[in-house]
Amino acid sequence: MRPLSSSQREAVEEATASYQAALTVDAARYLTARGISREAAVTHRLGVVIDPMPGHTRFTGMLAIPYLDKDGEALQLRFRCLEDHDHRAAFHGKYNSIAGDPVRLYGVQSIHHAARESHPEIHVTEGELDRLVLEQLGLHAIAVPGAALWRGHHAITLAGFNKVWVWGDPDDAGADFTNKITRSLRQAKGVVLRDGDVNETYLKGGAAAIFALIGRKEPPPWE
Repeated sequence: MRPLSSSQREAVEEATASYQAALTVDAARYLTARGISREAAVTHRLGVVIDPMPGHTRFTGMLAIPYLDKDGEALQLRFRCLEDHDHRAAFHGKYNSIAGDPVRLYGVQSIHHAARESHPEIHVTEGELDRLVLEQLGLHAIAVPGAALWRGHHAITLAGFNKVWVWGDPDDAGADFTNKITRSLRQAKGVVLRDGDVNETYLKGGAAAIFALIGRKEPPPWE
């Protein structure tokens, strides 16, 4: 993956800071309804596209999700439509990327944090907001930005972990996502979700419902 130039980094960082400062009340309510805390939104620099930067006009009004490096600086942005409507009819997806951006793992900071533990584990979710829920609960987690976007080099990135938990959505695409990862990493294990995706499971049953799925009662201590 080609590194970003200094000018590209500056542009992404400027956009991220602008959108973070413009986080709206409606967006905050949306995140709360998905189980995302204010602290998590601030920590992960979520925002809203109110005054779009060049090339971002079609994302106006959407939630801006920055992909941060291990030092918290933005590398690229993804956008989530906050409207409850037919996204295809509106000529966009529920989630949207900038043309030409590479497929990255969301939450690479967690890889660095988890790798410091004596028996390192990592959780892989199908989507950014699911990852934020697990992080809030004390689990080191990363996300793939879509069920079909797991890549071979992602397996190399996670090869050193003792256990890789895979949280695919409870549908056909989620099953394919889980199967693809468990085939590429022998230490990977799929988590069987029955009450919807990670967000929905958490909203229905709280932290206990999440930890029950991996055979735990309490979150592991951060090291």
